[in-house]
Amino acid sequence: MAAKKKKRNDEVGKNQSFPWSSSSSHNSATTIATVLFSLLVRVVVSLGPYSGEGRPPMYGDYEAQRHWMEISLHLPAKEWYRNSTSNDLSYWGLDYPPLTAYQSLLHSLLLNSSLPASLRLSASRGFESRASKLAMRWTVLSSDLLIFFPAALYFVLSRRRRRQEEGQNNNGDDDDNWLLAAILLNPCHILIDHGHFQYNCISLGFTLGAIAAVLSANELVAALLFTLAINHKQMSMYFAPAFFSHLLGKCLRRKHPIIEVMKLGFVVLATLAIVWWPYLYSLEAIMEVLTRLAPFERGIYEDYVANFWCSTSVLIKWKRLFSIKVLKSLSLLATVSTFLPSFIHQVKSPTDASFLYALLNSSFSFYLFSYQVHEKSILLPLLPASLLAQQEPLLFGWFVYYALLSMFPLLSRDGLVLQYVALLPLFGLIFFSPVGRRNRREYNVSARTRALMALPLSSSLVLHVMYLTLKPPVKYPFLFEALIVFLCFSQFVILTFYTNIKQWKLLKESCQSVTGGKKKDD
Repeated sequence: MAAKKKKRNDEVGKNQSFPWSSSSSHNSATTIATVLFSLLVRVVVSLGPYSGEGRPPMYGDYEAQRHWMEISLHLPAKEWYRNSTSNDLSYWGLDYPPLTAYQSLLHSLLLNSSLPASLRLSASRGFESRASKLAMRWTVLSSDLLIFFPAALYFVLSRRRRRQEEGQNNNGDDDDNWLLAAILLNPCHILIDHGHFQYNCISLGFTLGAIAAVLSANELVAALLFTLAINHKQMSMYFAPAFFSHLLGKCLRRKHPIIEVMKLGFVVLATLAIVWWPYLYSLEAIMEVLTRLAPFERGIYEDYVANFWCSTSVLIKWKRLFSIKVLKSLSLLATVSTFLPSFIHQVKSPTDASFLYALLNSSFSFYLFSYQVHEKSILLPLLPASLLAQQEPLLFGWFVYYALLSMFPLLSRDGLVLQYVALLPLFGLIFFSPVGRRNRREYNVSARTRALMALPLSSSLVLHVMYLTLKPPVKYPFLFEALIVFLCFSQFVILTFYTNIKQWKLLKESCQSVTGGKKKDD
């Protein structure tokens, strides 16, 4: 047994390049070039317009983020979520967890040192000087570079390490850099954060770091990072069933399962206590924050989002026919019912491969059926889809295209059509690159399937042209948006069925993997 292990380690060593070897230097240069190019694309996109630019009185997400910096800078933490004369919650009141508020405070300290006029309490609404726009854009770029980029590298390195341990290193460096490019150059993420203007890079970065930590068997680190993700944006809960079921399934297979669960629970509770410390002095203060995080009064969906509730609202007027209480119950039932099979699978047989599918299935369930979903929420299922780009290249490419289409009306309103048109073919260059083609070789798509795929694709192209060139009928002013929503929803449903079936097909392989690795886990 020892000789066998030594032989395997020797083989792994042969597959690994020395830091000073030419192949390693070439790979490092390619990785650095990928990172720098990804950063450059973000900078170029950030030169364009943003949400609500020059559109009073509420402006848009850019103004919301600026206003949160203003509030966090001038008011004590206990008043950030409380309505007052200094903090009118009807004007972009803070509605994300405390970690977002701390992020706003940190950025406000940087801006206030050079542009105090941009953050004057109650006197800076709609402030849009050239210098403040530049400073605000750099806060997003720096957040992306400091959190999401390292998390993406951590994930790719963890995948490489696992492949080397298994003695699989054929075309490894090229595949790693292609995967890194697929993650960092996702057009949807870039257009929302650096075009529309948000900080999804922080919560998604923490989530990606947590996923990489799970794959690297650093489960306590994963618990810490994912708790931070939830405390930055509550939508990160889309991934919670997958994380909980996967980690629980692993704990149940170890010698002391209760102790393992308690260790994870301690990390989560300790992190929550630190983040929520300013509000733990009373139940009322905690409830003030929680109430802001669950704005049920806004309705079951926001604008035109390609999920079940919005797509079917053409036939069933959900908001008009049902009360908020009933809709909350229906939404909860539908969401839990759709992620439950994936949840059970992970508890029963947790493996790294099935974990990525579980993340996708869980986030899809929330996007399609949960309460108060935004168009931008499609970024959450897009994250695990990007991580599956090598195993599921067709799913990844198809999903990115229709996710981008689902946000086209939003991006068009923001004046980001040029950026949209530029990033779509850039993504195509990555997808249809030689490495991308190699990853797709094993997929034999029949002529009938190609014909079926061509129908929605051609429809999407027609909808692009119609939206940009034609005026909708006066009687149906949102006709084109509704058609885009329905088309994207139909594709998301097909992808959801496929990924759930694919996860359960891994059951036999998963059981064998868990049985073989039980001794190691113990």
